[in-house]
Amino acid sequence: MSQNKPSATLLVSCPDNKGLVAAIANFLMSYNANIMHADQHQDESENLFLMRIQWELEGFTLPMENFEAAFAPIAALHNMKWRTSLSTHKPKMAIFVSKYEHCLVDLLHRWRIGELGCDIPLVISNHEDCRRIVEFNGIPFHVVPVSKENKAEAEAEQWRLLQEAGTDFIVLARYMQVLSEKFVERYPDRVINIHHSFLPAFDGAKPYHRAFARGVKLIGATSHYVTQELDEGPIIEQEVTRISHRDNVEDLVQKGRDLEKVVLSRAVRWHIDNRVLSYSNKTVVFD
Repeated sequence: MSQNKPSATLLVSCPDNKGLVAAIANFLMSYNANIMHADQHQDESENLFLMRIQWELEGFTLPMENFEAAFAPIAALHNMKWRTSLSTHKPKMAIFVSKYEHCLVDLLHRWRIGELGCDIPLVISNHEDCRRIVEFNGIPFHVVPVSKENKAEAEAEQWRLLQEAGTDFIVLARYMQVLSEKFVERYPDRVINIHHSFLPAFDGAKPYHRAFARGVKLIGATSHYVTQELDEGPIIEQEVTRISHRDNVEDLVQKGRDLEKVVLSRAVRWHIDNRVLSYSNKTVVFD
């Protein structure tokens, strides 16, 4: 079955109960849906049912602009939280970056070759360092300096730029500033960060130096949604690599950069593909 055919995806979470899969599938089948993928998960500790279901739009007799009204009675009956997305819609991703460019460059490359199904209307930075690579890719680059004294004004300007660009979600590609609680509240589960360690170990300044001093055998990277609690948001993806006694600090930094790029790109791709559901400060990532 072609993955390029226009499709719709439904993400659902609700209290677990019998008949939920049948209720959703029967609803879609009543409008002649050809289901491409369906996956579900039951969290027994939370008594929660989570599902992702994707179907072709060709032959689907319910116009998507009428989907909400038609599905609302089933959603209300089962106390569902739900959202839909269309494969034809490209979300707008804003990138925040400081001076480290490896994650930024990787995202731009994947976007340019079509691996990330999104648009990038702008990149925002608190430094000039990455302007050349961003503008080389034809993307507007905005510098908004940030300090303790002007943080509120800087975030107001960032918010203005994001609103003007119609941004759907934000990726912090090694953006070395902490977003305020007010800023994060505007984008719930829509700000993705890459953390330079396997959380929660060795967080803070110079994590690779601290890991080296401890003689670790593994280092990692973590991508997560940003919440008001610093580096405590729902984790989307993690990865680790082995460390040898022969590795020095520079080796750890290099291996860490490689991990950060891969982990962040996976998290971004899964978010774009509507494969992530967050709940109770954790996530389900559907295959």
